[in-house]
Amino acid sequence: MKTAYLVRLVMKLKKLSAALLATAAVSMTGVSMAYVEIVSVRNEPVEPIQPAKITDPQLVKLGAMLFFEPRLSKSGFISCNSCHNLSRGGSDNLVTSIGHNWQQGPINSPTVLNSSLNMAQFWDGRAADLKEQAAGPISNPGEMAFTHELAVEVLQSIPGYTTEFYRAFGTDRITIDMVTDAIAAFEETLTTPHSPFDKWLAGDDDALTATELRGWNLFKTSGCVACHNGAALGGNSFQRMGLVEPYQTTNEAEGRSAVTGADADRFNFKVPTLRNVELTYPYFHDGGADTLAEAVDIMGRLQLGKRYTPDENAAIVAFLRTLTGEQPRIVMPILPPSSDATPRPRPFDD
Repeated sequence: MKTAYLVRLVMKLKKLSAALLATAAVSMTGVSMAYVEIVSVRNEPVEPIQPAKITDPQLVKLGAMLFFEPRLSKSGFISCNSCHNLSRGGSDNLVTSIGHNWQQGPINSPTVLNSSLNMAQFWDGRAADLKEQAAGPISNPGEMAFTHELAVEVLQSIPGYTTEFYRAFGTDRITIDMVTDAIAAFEETLTTPHSPFDKWLAGDDDALTATELRGWNLFKTSGCVACHNGAALGGNSFQRMGLVEPYQTTNEAEGRSAVTGADADRFNFKVPTLRNVELTYPYFHDGGADTLAEAVDIMGRLQLGKRYTPDENAAIVAFLRTLTGEQPRIVMPILPPSSDATPRPRPFDD
């Protein structure tokens, strides 16, 4: 029995070829993961998602605390995790998010999972990276509705945080740059490797069913990979919503033109990642599609001029479900208590 098992194991390793390049392990309060780089052995326009490689555990630990910290908001109620819920695929599953004083957000909240692979952040790409993105919601009156100065004042008044910042930065004088550095470092760890599709890319012929493989081939031959490619299957270009047919929506988001000012960029949005897409409904910048089947139908017609049969649609949806990877295993951080000097939240102020 042991011999047969070893034979099967050796055969599997041969199929994976040079998939295992390096290993390292990091373990800390709140974060525990191993880094194993996986190489595709198939000639496909997609690469496997890589596990996170942590180089600064203390900074990541602090970032995790700040990601879950509601005291970075004016109300003391909203945190990064409110709109990018790590127990729900890194999104909030709402058409548009809920902000300060129950304000309705202007756009669908994209997932934070694998967001480090994006060429820019937000639907319109107005933030160049995760650090710049992390600063936006804190001071946005429709989101966390605070100011950077007040957020730092709150953190500075909490002895537990000054200790954590000293451990991460060598100083207990907190700045907003330190806050966003830490949050970005944590978000960079939120990768989702080892999906069934990634296992297939790495050589496991049994990782996908015949229907799922048919869906992948339809996805490729229809032209979906023109925009949804790379490790994240998206996130690396801006594209117009409604190439063949106009997209009908009441959402007022202008897309990339809000950043560039160019009319040619109207309704150009960053192509969303399809990783973990079964978890991040509803779909599109306006949350206009409730289900994957609906999203596939709309994208086929509007972007490709393709009307999928029910069977083709089901096959593509089956493939899309294989993109769900291992979700980050996060131990909820214990946040330090406020001191007597800590400014108290004002949840009902305008």
